[in-house]
Amino acid sequence: MVCHYLQHVPFETPRAIFEWARDRGLQISGTRLFLNESLPESLPDFLIIMGGPMGVHDEDRYPWMPEEKAYIKKSIENGIKILGICLGAQLLAELLGAEVTKNPYKEIGWFPVRLTKEALAHPLFEGFPEEFQAFHWHGETFAIPKGAIPLAYSEACRNQAFLYQERILGLQFHLEMTPEGAAELLENSKEDLEPGPYVQNQEEILGEPSLYHETRELLFKLLDRFIRL
Repeated sequence: MVCHYLQHVPFETPRAIFEWARDRGLQISGTRLFLNESLPESLPDFLIIMGGPMGVHDEDRYPWMPEEKAYIKKSIENGIKILGICLGAQLLAELLGAEVTKNPYKEIGWFPVRLTKEALAHPLFEGFPEEFQAFHWHGETFAIPKGAIPLAYSEACRNQAFLYQERILGLQFHLEMTPEGAAELLENSKEDLEPGPYVQNQEEILGEPSLYHETRELLFKLLDRFIRL
């Protein structure tokens, strides 16, 4: 299986997804859009769209975004397996016809995510806890695309995940996060840390080692099942 990721900023990489792909002997490559790298001519088996501080409506500020959207749309139309994380999920939602808007709250740090009844009944989440801690860093949100299954929610954000046609998975939260990734986000996006009910302080955002271990296990389990759907 060939995996390819789209990266929007230097500090939001696939993180633990690299380890997952390596452990399973999968080929993984990437396009660093912020360096104006060219998108591949061919489509991969599995496309991974990472997060970033920009929004889906910022095409005027990021000249590479229209071409990226065209590549994602082509992947959708050709039946490619796709995972979108944070901004990546919002891009997928928009291209599937759903609105992406400002969330009522910024959600930054470790907060619980709860699975919907639809998720609990789906093979992707068999044996998952109904509620688990996840890493968040976002101020916008997506509506659930028509025909997609809502998978998760949190107190701060009504729509945290969706599944479309068993092959397109959008996650607003970051199961791939590592301690190094959280530290880089703090270093590069401190301006996001405005006081709010769902914005943690630096120590809370960095979290305990056990949180990263738990989300890594959930990520690996989820990806193993997703690529087999």
